[in-house]
Amino acid sequence: MGSYVNLLKTRGVARIVAAQLLARFPFGMLSLSFLLHIQAVTHSYGAAGLVLASTSAGQAIAGPLTSRWMGVWGMRRVLTLTLVICAAAIASIAAFAMPVPVYMVVGLIAGLSMPPVQSAVRTIYPKMVNSTQLTPLFSLDASAQEIIWVVGPVITTFVAIQISTVLAIWLTVAFLVGGGIWFISSPEVSRVRIPRSKQNLGAVLGKRPVLLSLVTGFLLIGACAAVEAGVVAAFRNDSADAGVVLALFALGSLVGGLALGHLPIGPWALAQRMLVVFVGMGLAALSLDFWWLSGWLVLAGIGIAPSLAVMFALVSSSVKFSDTAEAYGWIGTGQLIGAALGSAIAGFLIDRFGAPGAFYAAGGFALVGCLVPLAFRGWHPDLRGIDASPIPDTEPVAVQPE
Repeated sequence: MGSYVNLLKTRGVARIVAAQLLARFPFGMLSLSFLLHIQAVTHSYGAAGLVLASTSAGQAIAGPLTSRWMGVWGMRRVLTLTLVICAAAIASIAAFAMPVPVYMVVGLIAGLSMPPVQSAVRTIYPKMVNSTQLTPLFSLDASAQEIIWVVGPVITTFVAIQISTVLAIWLTVAFLVGGGIWFISSPEVSRVRIPRSKQNLGAVLGKRPVLLSLVTGFLLIGACAAVEAGVVAAFRNDSADAGVVLALFALGSLVGGLALGHLPIGPWALAQRMLVVFVGMGLAALSLDFWWLSGWLVLAGIGIAPSLAVMFALVSSSVKFSDTAEAYGWIGTGQLIGAALGSAIAGFLIDRFGAPGAFYAAGGFALVGCLVPLAFRGWHPDLRGIDASPIPDTEPVAVQPE
């Protein structure tokens, strides 16, 4: 824990971590708030799944593009423009009753304009700390992300079930705007300039560690989203129990991230951490008993943040600094699509099989998420004792003596 304390004492680190956490908090609320609201309006989880799929399509298109644009027009301009459009689109879902096709169009706009906060902050991190602090910072960021993906749905579930699904969406907008303004106004956002990339869009996916992180992150977050939908469906009449189970899920991830996230990253690291997630989620699917679910989801959570920390380090160490924003844009897109698709598939399976269907989906996502880094372990570099900072854009040039 001492390494994290020293890290937070580094100038600006605590502030930027807190600001980006608040700015990204809606990412963990949006899928579930849309799912609950559209289901309440249309009385169909399937219709809600279509809206989520439309939103994820927008995110898939925009993630790498808006991240890359930050190297052309600057971070603040891109973040501000996307924030305004995204907030307006999400707010309209709460403010107006629409046919499902119109909901899908508005969801698409919200996805297209999702602010690239994740890409921005992970591009900033290597410029704030030295090389020995970067991996612990990624671990801290991964733990914070689990607050987003797990605690965010707890708040959404409580507000939507106890008060109103409309209020849950407005709360998402409030976090988006408030956190976005705080992050955009942070000095680091204007201090760090992303060089214009010299590669074509998508070229970073030619880096095997980036592609491995993209696919595994998609599967991991898809599994988490399915779990969240399953917990909500299992305790539909008792939101307090649902909130407690999801909070324990989050606690497991926080503990795992802080306790294990700083460990050396060997070539088996990602597969090992994903195995913990699969075992926990797979066993959780066997019963909907409160204590059974809570215990095994705590175990699953222990592997989540360390897995994400490995993915961040793999991306950072394998690309040039000018390409980091786009690379993280692809990673963020994969995770956001995973969240939406996990919720959508879980929704259809809940309609068919009841709450257990969502846990079947979660177990399936987690199993594949374990097998992918196992099968492609040759794409996983050994980072033990290696600087995980991005590759510099300028390299020494050999000069012949006169």
